[in-house]
This record gives sequence, C-alpha cells and structure tokens, in this order.
Amino acid sequence: MTESLPSCDPASSGCGCGAAVKFDGAIPAYRRILMAVIAINGAAFLAIAGGAALQGSASLGANALDFLADAATYGISLAVIGRSVAVRSGAAMIKGASLAALALFILGYAIWRATTGAAPEGFIITGLGALGFFANALAALLLVRHREGDANVRSVWLCTRNDLIQSLVVAATGLAVWLTASRWPDLIAGAILAVIFLHSAWSILKQSREELRAAA
Repeated sequence: MTESLPSCDPASSGCGCGAAVKFDGAIPAYRRILMAVIAINGAAFLAIAGGAALQGSASLGANALDFLADAATYGISLAVIGRSVAVRSGAAMIKGASLAALALFILGYAIWRATTGAAPEGFIITGLGALGFFANALAALLLVRHREGDANVRSVWLCTRNDLIQSLVVAATGLAVWLTASRWPDLIAGAILAVIFLHSAWSILKQSREELRAAA
C-alpha cells in the first residue's frame, strides 16, 4: 500500500481548497528513516570524536560535534512529528539556535587553536573525513526524497546537507595539512564550517518564524 502525504483539512488547519500543504513527516516511512539516520550519526560521532580528541583538530572537532548535535536534533524532530504547527516550528527554532551556538563554539575553538598547539596528522583527518562523508552520504540518500517540507522536516535535510559538505571539507583539509605540515588549513576549515552552520541556522530560524506567523 502506498503511503500518502498528509492532506489539507480546512477545518483544522485553516488552509484553503487547493492550497499547497508542506510535508510534516507524519508518515511511518519517514519516522523509520529518521531512526536510521539517528543511528548513523551516533556511530559516526563515536568514531570521529576519538580522532578529534587524539589529534586536537578543529575540523574534526567540528565534524564530531555536528554528528552529536544532529543525532540529538533528529531525535527532537522525530518526537514532534504530527504535533501542532506551533510545536513543530518551536522545535525547529530550538534546533536553529543550537546550530548557531555550535557554530560559535567551533569558531572560538579554531581561534584558540590558532594560538596554541601543533599541526594534527593530515592522513588521520582525511581518513576520518572520508568516514564522515560515507555516513553522511548514506543519511542523505535516505532523506533526499523528503528534503522539502515544514521547518522541522527542512531542518533535518539542511543539517544532513551541511554534514555532507563538512565531511568533504574535512577530508580536503587533511590533505592540505599533510602537504603543508601546518595547522592553518585545519583552523581555516573550522572557521569556514562555522560560517556554513550560521547560515543554515538563520535559514531554519527564518522559516520557523514565518510558519508561526502563518499559524497565528
């Protein structure tokens, strides 16, 4: 049996006949996908966090923390599926704010590492970046059909897309560190990733506010 998207109920949602309804994730298939993606992110966090701690790498630290944050925020997304617009948008705003805080932490860590510590091992960064890319590519393949939707659904896709970009940057950073024997490529990558996270956080917060205003 084919699972259909939620239909528009004018009496309960206030939408007019023929109005576009944003996908809110309220189907069993999407819930199963989220549970699989949470498991993928949790496993990737454990693997990459160990390397980040041993190497003192800003880019690996950003990668590991983002996997952990994503596992937590995907759990929030799963919990609020099927709830009211206010609850879903509020959860998305929390995720956007958390992503912004994570970005600022990573930026601060990169600045701190710029003044202390030796260059990490480039091949380890590249190897763990490649591992992260594989994990993110798998998650993206599971989620790509549901990349559009309400703020809650959209935030899940944006986080996954960020991780995919991030892992490529981390892998390239490891190569640059190895070629230059310098910590600067790692620190610059950490700063770039922080900016990407801030942009996505703003996008999530903006859509959440728009949906809350529309619901009101």
